[in-house]
Amino acid sequence: MNIIWITIESTRADHTSLYGYERDTTPNLRRIANSDGGRSFSNCISHGIWTRSSIASILTGTWPSRHRAGMDSERIPAELKTVPELLRESGYHTAAISPNANLSSATDLDRGFDDFVWIDKSTLLKNINKSTILKNIINIRNHGGGMTRDTRRHNTGYMMGDMAKRRLRSFANSSEPFFLYLHFGDPHHPYYPPLPLLKQEAKRLGLSTKDAGDLALHHHSHLDELIAQGCPYTEDEWRMLTGLYDRVIEYTDSLVGELFDYASTLDLDNTIFVITADHGESFGEQGLLGHKIGVHDGLIHVPLVVHGSDEMLGYDGEMVQHIDVMQTLLSSIGSDTSQFQGINLDNEVRTHTITQRGAGRCQQILDTYQELNPDFDVSRYHRGTLTAIRTSEFKYLKSETDSELFRLPDENTDVVSQYDGVTQRLDDTLTRWCERDGKPIAASESADGAFTEAMRKQLTDLGYRVE
Repeated sequence: MNIIWITIESTRADHTSLYGYERDTTPNLRRIANSDGGRSFSNCISHGIWTRSSIASILTGTWPSRHRAGMDSERIPAELKTVPELLRESGYHTAAISPNANLSSATDLDRGFDDFVWIDKSTLLKNINKSTILKNIINIRNHGGGMTRDTRRHNTGYMMGDMAKRRLRSFANSSEPFFLYLHFGDPHHPYYPPLPLLKQEAKRLGLSTKDAGDLALHHHSHLDELIAQGCPYTEDEWRMLTGLYDRVIEYTDSLVGELFDYASTLDLDNTIFVITADHGESFGEQGLLGHKIGVHDGLIHVPLVVHGSDEMLGYDGEMVQHIDVMQTLLSSIGSDTSQFQGINLDNEVRTHTITQRGAGRCQQILDTYQELNPDFDVSRYHRGTLTAIRTSEFKYLKSETDSELFRLPDENTDVVSQYDGVTQRLDDTLTRWCERDGKPIAASESADGAFTEAMRKQLTDLGYRVE
């Protein structure tokens, strides 16, 4: 059994065609889900709210406070094996392509991959085939921002797709099963789609192409200031911003569909596709933008499509998380899953989900908002480590400073006083979880990431804080 796992950056479930969105942004994901052997999951909830913690959970099968990466540490602990390490022990060839330094050697998340490529302008000539670079240049107007040196206007998806096809061709000539992990980063802000889609969206919105692109870049470059000032967008500006975001999702969907079709033409029998997102994105919910400090469903409810797995086709539960998918996949091939903390979707049903947010990064962000605007109300946000337990009806948030209960889909009204029994039940469940499953696997000090200067520059360009 081969495994192709595709993670798409910053993609909200409610902005895809899988869940009734008004725009047909992901026709290929819908097609794959509806095809023979495919299905989508309506309630996939991410483990974390940003790439580092979420991907670390995917690639270790453990909760964020267990692996600590993106919580109070910059890298995963040596005590945990990674999914590619476990698969290599089962005879797999493992490969990954990432355009985000949160998924790189700096965080130790490259561990176990026979072939790992981190995409950055500093690594293009070293790590990427020259023909791929040439194809990207030739197609720069159809798949990027045209002839500009401003990297914010360019996408890496086209190069990723071409590189992935090369690897699939090599796998087709081998008898060895493979695990290919792909991280498509294009929907991450600044929401700058390739020129043809940018022009189409600008025309739809009655804007010039320049004005539409400038809005996207301004949003990206001034995210903290905008939040600190209360997200001061007009109704038309919100429509413009989300429209550009939708177009980048549409572009990435086309690349994923093309890759799925290409794999189908090769002699790759018994191949499972998993397509999901690391987290969603905030567009003003609870006064936030991007993926900073909240755990609103817009930020943690993500799409999930699986094709080719009999074990997951029959799952009749309502909720699922990435560690469940990974647990099921590795269990089905007889790989070691002793460290995993998910459930086997072949014979178990998830009753609640867990999402976590670390303390340090949150405090830095809140301090910045208050520095930018002394009147910014930080009291409405949880301090310290935040853990959210979610059922189909309720979401309970607990941190070192406060607790809240929301009856979904309303995430603005705290209903603790109305549902004492629900609050107590979820608090008890969360307390037991923290004492058992949520404990760190390693008691050592937090580990600094081994970020190179190029990696720090890339993360800064993406809007992350790098010490």
